Amino acid sequence: MAVNGSGIPVAHPAAGLPAAAPADARVGVVVIGYDDAAHIGHAVRSALGQGPAVAEVVAVDDASTDGTGALLDRLAAREPRLRVLHRAVNSGGCGTPRNDGLRVVTTPYVMFLDSDDILPRGAVAALLRGALAHDAPVTAGLCVRRELPRRRDTPWQPALYRRPAVHASPEEHPALLRDTLCVNKLYARHFLDTHGIHFPEGPFPYEDFVFSARVMAAGPRVAVVPDPVYVWHVRRDAARPSISLDRERVGNWQARVRAHERGVEVFRDAGNEPLAHAARVKFLDHDLRMYVRELPGHGPAYRAAWWRAARAALAACDEADLRAARAPARWIARVVLASETPRDLERLAQLAARPARLLPPYAEAAGRPVWAADLPRVVLDGLTGPGAKPARRLPVTVDAALRRRAGRGRHAELRLRVHELYGRLAAARPHGVDVELRLRDGASVQEHTASPWPDGLDEPDGPGRPDEPGRPSDGGPGGPVGPGAATSWVVSVPVDLAALAARGRLDARARRALATGPQAWDVRVRIHCAHGGTLRTAVRAVGAGSRPAVLLGARYGLLLAQPHATASGSLVLRLAPGVRCALGVALRRTRTLLPLLPFLRRTATARTDGRP
Repeated sequence: MAVNGSGIPVAHPAAGLPAAAPADARVGVVVIGYDDAAHIGHAVRSALGQGPAVAEVVAVDDASTDGTGALLDRLAAREPRLRVLHRAVNSGGCGTPRNDGLRVVTTPYVMFLDSDDILPRGAVAALLRGALAHDAPVTAGLCVRRELPRRRDTPWQPALYRRPAVHASPEEHPALLRDTLCVNKLYARHFLDTHGIHFPEGPFPYEDFVFSARVMAAGPRVAVVPDPVYVWHVRRDAARPSISLDRERVGNWQARVRAHERGVEVFRDAGNEPLAHAARVKFLDHDLRMYVRELPGHGPAYRAAWWRAARAALAACDEADLRAARAPARWIARVVLASETPRDLERLAQLAARPARLLPPYAEAAGRPVWAADLPRVVLDGLTGPGAKPARRLPVTVDAALRRRAGRGRHAELRLRVHELYGRLAAARPHGVDVELRLRDGASVQEHTASPWPDGLDEPDGPGRPDEPGRPSDGGPGGPVGPGAATSWVVSVPVDLAALAARGRLDARARRALATGPQAWDVRVRIHCAHGGTLRTAVRAVGAGSRPAVLLGARYGLLLAQPHATASGSLVLRLAPGVRCALGVALRRTRTLLPLLPFLRRTATARTDGRP
């Protein structure tokens, strides 16, 4: 039998992992936990349930006070593969208990699991097959972020895991650095020992940034499998939020910057400037944008401290780093570097959204698009001139507002405004807009198609348009384009709210979910252009958060409808069909909906036909 670089017999990839597989071709799982008796049992059982691929599970109790240690001991008394380590003093972080487990695990391969997450069925087998088949010291698989309690799954860095792949080294595929998680990977222990790779000790947030940098700096062959191998549970209402969710204090951002900088140092110390460059680009495209989206929601002290830390971190980025980053991240970085104090936070946050939106005003200097008239050095490159992006990739802003139609009961109008962007849309000639309402957590999609017309002109009564398609004007077709021209198109689509709510209920029943619960419909658009392809984006909520509309009708008796802005400013249409659902929503949001409670109670009392 062939032996791989870790000294482990290589199983034939088609043979799978039967119980008779070589005894040394096994995996150890290190589970860490602190005061998490409510969840750690599920994590340990998910590791033990992986079958013969897992030879041992090492659970490290980081000096818990809530019974976590006793629970692990009870599990170990019944399960010979489980070994429990009890720390006498809490380490203050995740790195030290992981290092403790890594030192005692005896298997050729090892992976890591946090106490509040789980391994899906077949995860270890899929990773081990990839490792053995390709002699890979590191094998990575797909991590899924699962929002609880709704169980809404979002793949983490899905572009890396669309298909199986083998990379001779990280330099061959620098995009690997975008996935800094340590938990969705299988490591050859011999590889970690040979290179002295371990986690930072003590209270060091984002310790996986540094560990992952040390792994990649050692230049391993990396195998990639498309299988889901880790479920990352996101509990936003947890009493003690996870590090990645605990972003209310500026110390979280400062810790993330510190971990990023340590990772870059690791690559530089290894003499690997290409990976140091890739790490800085990842910081721009991911970390910077994620925190900028949240800046408007913080107070002045947070903003000032965040801005100082960001400027210090961005000062280490050179022009090559900025050029390699996506345009929104590059422009945000240039604004932060050009201004000593926080500014234009709402506009920056919208640019940081995904997809990005560039809000007006649209300034120019020396014939080039710039961020603002008083920041002419911040050039918005790629919007115009040679090398300009095609229309389908423009950060166009589409505003949306939901309005009741007078005398139309259950019907509403979704009014969209598509902003011009330095004359690029006029040149692309938009001729049609598809508006998509997609049920969150469901499969239902409702689409409407409409034709845009230039703002300032009357809405066409029929399918025709008052002007030449896709050309904004200053009073007639063929008007000038650019900052001095008309600045937007208008689109109007009808929305039957009762029919939409009924569709949501049918979807819920098909998924065996609660059919009488509230619904959330995301709104997205596709703008079809004669030149430059089709532009896809989410719409920005305008006037969201206003008093909800209360609709009466034969289908539900009562329907509560309210436009809502997400954290990134995108429009979501919230529906609460039926008296019980509307009352439940009102009671949960008494501050916003307090004026409606007497009306809802009267409506509930008056209902006598047995409908919910």
